[in-house]
Amino acid sequence: MEIAIGLLIPFLGTTLGSSCVFFLKKEMKSTFQHGLIGFASGVMVAASIWSLLLPSIEVSIFAAFVGFWLGTLFLFGLDQWIPHLHMDSQQPEGHKSHFKKTTMMILAVTLHNIPEGMAVGVVLAGLNQTSTSAAALALAIGIAIQNFPEGAIISMPLHAQGQSRCKAFLGGTLSGAVEPIGAALTLCFASITTRFLPYLFGFAAGAMMYVVVEELIPEMSSGKHSNIGVLCFSLGFTLMMVFDVVLG
Repeated sequence: MEIAIGLLIPFLGTTLGSSCVFFLKKEMKSTFQHGLIGFASGVMVAASIWSLLLPSIEVSIFAAFVGFWLGTLFLFGLDQWIPHLHMDSQQPEGHKSHFKKTTMMILAVTLHNIPEGMAVGVVLAGLNQTSTSAAALALAIGIAIQNFPEGAIISMPLHAQGQSRCKAFLGGTLSGAVEPIGAALTLCFASITTRFLPYLFGFAAGAMMYVVVEELIPEMSSGKHSNIGVLCFSLGFTLMMVFDVVLG
């Protein structure tokens, strides 16, 4: 039951975010989008530290160090293949991208969901060893909060481009499907041998931090009202910090 809940809660966040297409008639305002992305970034950084890095360090600082770098390099490799969420803002004028903007966003969100799914998987795999049920629940809820704006960021532009609300909702929801799959695969792998758990914790933390620094923070800081993103980052970080420490 704990594993099932841990796998489904983050996916529920994406689904709820995608459902915004049924209630909001227009695209999200830039200020609101900056706030959501900033909040999500703060949640992910806090989750990376308290739910992943600290439990790994308690077992082995070497494992945390190596795992963190492996996760960073893994996402660096994926980032060379999957377009950036903020790629359009970096394209020179007149350059024609091979991908539409919405397609790039879907691929980027899928990229984000890989380390998030892994993070949930390794925490669930470490139950009663390096992590507790409360810590797993805290991470799952934190990632679900982070997934909410991602679902909305996908579904609403799809509807704005002419797709029906139902199809746009389905597209946003499916963008998070890789997350429970990644969590389940990581859980199955980790169940084979528990000695790699500290490395997997560090790996997930490094991957999540890479996503925040490379993808989310540039989006949060672009354009006007970047200060709103910074304030929401602090809010997300402190709320997740308190949530994780109290429940963990």
